[in-house]
Parts: sequence; C-alpha cells; structure tokens
Amino acid sequence: MVEEAFASRGQAPRVHPVGDGLEALAYLRDSAQPRPDLIILDLNMPRMDGRETLAAIKKDPDLCTIPVVMLTTSQAPEDVRASYQLHANAYVCKPQTFDEFIHAVQSIDDFYLDLVRLAPR
Repeated sequence: MVEEAFASRGQAPRVHPVGDGLEALAYLRDSAQPRPDLIILDLNMPRMDGRETLAAIKKDPDLCTIPVVMLTTSQAPEDVRASYQLHANAYVCKPQTFDEFIHAVQSIDDFYLDLVRLAPR
C-alpha cells in the first residue's frame, strides 16, 4: 500500500519493499544497492520486528543518519515511547481508511523527501 501511495503522485520515488527486518538490514548493508533517503518500518514484521530493526539501523554508523518513520497500527503509548527511545524520526499510526492512508504516506513523502534537508550520503 505504501508503494501505491507513492505511485499515486505520478512521479513516485523508487521503493524497495522487503518482507522482514533481516531482509531490510541485508539490503541496507549491501553496497551494490542504492542508499535510501527514507526508511519506513512497521513494528510487526516477521523474524526481526520493527523495534529490533530500528535499533540495528540507528547503531550502525553507515545507516544511522537515514530517517526512519515507524508506520504501524499500534497506538500504544509504550510502542510510541520505545520507538522514539530507539531514535525513530517519526511515529505514524496507520489510518483506518485507504484514502487516509494514502494521505498519510504522501505527507511523509512531502516532509522527508521534499521539505527537509537530509544528511549527505
């Protein structure tokens, strides 16, 4: 759905979806792959959940400057707090409707890929 949200804008950024945290780290650490400008994680991923993946990203000197947005269904205060303690750049609860979801992802795109200045690669 994230890919659809980006694609609905016309000029979609390149999106590389992965199935779990281990795949995400393998992709991020592969020097043959392009470095992403933004990482969107869900808390609920198999094999290595979003918190574990976030912690590994933020501990890695080569990856820690990439902004990470947690996009998840959990509104639990402890999940929000834990994500920020692990240095998430933002925590966004998935909206209930598809249109609201599209708008939320496009807002993330507007902020991180259009408005802010990212750390050089």
